[in-house]
Amino acid sequence: MGGSRILNTYIRQLIETSTPQAPAWNIEKIRAGKPNTWNYIDGCMIKALIELYEITGKTVYLDFADRFIDYFVQDDGTIKYYDPKDYNLDNVNAGKTLYRLYELTGKAKYRKAMDTIYGQLGHQPRTKEGSFWHKLIYPNQIWLDGLYMAQPFYMQYELSYRDGRACSDSFHQFQVVHELMRNDRNGLYYHAYDSSRKEFWCDPVTGLSANFWLRAEGWFAMALIDTWELMPANMSAEKDALRRMFVDLIDAMLPYQDPATGMWYQVINMGRIAPNYLETSGSAIFANAIMKGARLGVLDERYFDYGYKAFQGICDTCLNEKDGRLTLDNICLVAGLGNKNHREGTFDYYMREPKVRNDAKGVAPLVLAYIEVLRHEKAAAERGDAERGAAGRGAM
Repeated sequence: MGGSRILNTYIRQLIETSTPQAPAWNIEKIRAGKPNTWNYIDGCMIKALIELYEITGKTVYLDFADRFIDYFVQDDGTIKYYDPKDYNLDNVNAGKTLYRLYELTGKAKYRKAMDTIYGQLGHQPRTKEGSFWHKLIYPNQIWLDGLYMAQPFYMQYELSYRDGRACSDSFHQFQVVHELMRNDRNGLYYHAYDSSRKEFWCDPVTGLSANFWLRAEGWFAMALIDTWELMPANMSAEKDALRRMFVDLIDAMLPYQDPATGMWYQVINMGRIAPNYLETSGSAIFANAIMKGARLGVLDERYFDYGYKAFQGICDTCLNEKDGRLTLDNICLVAGLGNKNHREGTFDYYMREPKVRNDAKGVAPLVLAYIEVLRHEKAAAERGDAERGAAGRGAM
C-alpha cells in the first residue's frame, strides 16, 4: 500500500502549486505558453478531487475544487473561455463537476452553468447514425474519447432536469459505437470513425481509423461504467446492454495486460513492437474502471485484482521522485486524428506523440483508481467489523 501513501503527498503537492489560471497538471497549456481556459483536462482533475473529498472527508479538496470552478462560472451561468458554438464535446467534460458542487455549495450559478453546457448538446451536430460530432472542426466524426466527455453529463442532466426524456438518445450513441467501431475478432474498439469516409486517416470502406489507442479505449470504458451507474432501474434493458458492452471490453483488454506491471501498451495489441511502451494514463483509466466495475457488481469481485495490479504497477514504476518532488511519468500528452499536423492514426503516429510528466490525463485517473482502493479498504473494514460483531453476539 506504499503507492496509496505516496499519492497523498503527490496530490497535495499538485494542488498547492496550482491555480485556476495556471494548474500544474495542464501540461498542454504550460507547453503552449497560453493562459488557462475551460477544458476537459482540468475537468478530469477537479472531478477526481471532489470524489477524493467524498471518500476522505478532507475539505481541502472540496475547497480547492470549488474555488477552481467558481473562477470560470459567472453569476449568469456563462463560463469564461467557453463558447458552446464550438460544439466541442471535450468542453462538456468539466460540466460533470457542476452537479456535485451545486449539491454541496448551493451556488445557483452552478445550476445555471449546467443549462449553458446542455444547450450545446441540444444543438450539437450529428452523424447520419445520430451520434454527436466530436467537434465542429471534426465533422461527421465519432471519437471514443467523446463518449466519456459528453454522455455521463448528458444522461445525468436528462435524469435530473428533464424526466429522462432523452436518456434513450444517450444509450443509442453507445449502441452506434458498439455496432460500428468494435473489432469482432479481438473485442477492441478503433479510436475513431468518419461517417463521411472522406478523412485521409480512415478506411474508405468502414470509415474506421487504423489502430487501438489505449487512452481512447479507456475513456470509452469509463463512459460505459459511469453512464451505467447513473441509469435508473426502469432502464433495465439498456443497463444490461451497457453492462455487457463493459464486461466484454474488459475481458478483451485482459489478455493484453502486462504480466509484470499490470499496465497496458500505448497501442494495445502491439506490445512487442518497438518503440511501443507501457502508458500511464490509459493504464490508470483501466485500473479505475475495472475496480469500479467490481465495486458496483458489474464485474465479478475477482476482477478487482486486475485493476489493483495496474494501480500498484503505475505507483511502483511511474510515480518517482525527481529534484526533490514527486512526478508521474510516461503519460502520452495528446493523440487524435486529422488536422494540419497530419495525425494519421498509424502505429508510428502514436509513437511520435510526446510523453510527459504530471499531466492530469494521467494524474486524475490515478486519483480515481486510488479512490477505488480506499472504497475497497473501507468496505473490507466494515465487513470485518460486522463479522466481529456477529461473532461477539454469538458468544454471549
